[in-house]
Amino acid sequence: MRGLVSILSRLSLPALYRLADWLLYPLLYAVVRYRRKLVRENLTNAFPEKSKQEIRQLERKYYHHLADVIVEIVYSYRASDDDMRQRVRFINAEETIRLTKQYGGNILMLGHIGNWEWMAEVSRFMEQFGIESTHVYRKQRSESTNELMLYIRKRHHGNYCDKNLILRTMVRQRRREAPQSYGMIADQKPSLHGEPYTTNFLHQSTPFLTGSEVLSSKMGYPVFFFYIRQIERGVYTAEFKLLSEHPAAEPPGRITEAYVRLLEQNIEEAPELWLWSHNRWRR
Repeated sequence: MRGLVSILSRLSLPALYRLADWLLYPLLYAVVRYRRKLVRENLTNAFPEKSKQEIRQLERKYYHHLADVIVEIVYSYRASDDDMRQRVRFINAEETIRLTKQYGGNILMLGHIGNWEWMAEVSRFMEQFGIESTHVYRKQRSESTNELMLYIRKRHHGNYCDKNLILRTMVRQRRREAPQSYGMIADQKPSLHGEPYTTNFLHQSTPFLTGSEVLSSKMGYPVFFFYIRQIERGVYTAEFKLLSEHPAAEPPGRITEAYVRLLEQNIEEAPELWLWSHNRWRR
C-alpha cells in the first residue's frame, strides 16, 4: 500500500481530485457501496426533518467529500510545509496561546469533520510559539496501515501517542520546559467498558468518551474545541473555541456536553463534512 501511496502522491492535488471525482467516488458509492446502508441510516436519524430526496443528495455529497479526504491524505505524503500552511489555517488563536503558556499546556478536542488528519498541522502552528504538540490516536488493526498513517501524520510535525499511554505521557512531558498541547478526536464510539457520558446528539441518545474531560481536570490544562470549516476544496480553517479554563472546577459532564453542542453545531453547518460511515450508534 505504501508504494501505491508514494506513487500517487507525486500527482498534483487537482489531478488527485480528478481521480477522486472519476474513480474513487463512483467506486465507493456505486460499486463497492461502502457502508451505504449505515450512512443512509445515520443521516436519516440525524436529520428527521429532511425528505428522502434531501437525504440522498446529502449522502452523495458525503461520499464526494470522503473521496476528497482520502486523496488529500495521499497528497500530504509529500506535500511541502509551505503548501500545508496555506491549506490549513488557524484562527482566533491568541487566547489559546496565552492560556497554554499560563497553565503549561492545553487539550484540543475535535471531531471527524473536514479533513481531521490535516488538523495535525496545529503542531507546526504551535511550534512558532514554543509549544510542543502530541496527538492521541487509536492504533490501526493492520500493522502496515498503522505505520503508513504514522509516517504521514508525523510529516505534519508533532508527536503521536497511543490512547492507552496518554496519561503517563502527559505526566512525563509535564517536566519539560515547553508548554504542551494535546489533540484528541473525541467523537469515537466508546468501548463497552467504563462509564461514558450520554447525551442527546443529532436527535439520538449518544454515549461519548470522557477522557479529555478527565485528563484536563487531572492536569489543570484549559480545554478548547476545534471548529472546522471548509473554505474551498483543499482549504480548511480551524477556529479555537474555549470550552473551559478551569476544568477541575467544572461539574462532571459539563466539558463533554459543551464539546457535544459545538460539534453538533459544526456538523449541522456542513453535514457532508462529518464521518457518517463511522459505526457511531450501534452498540
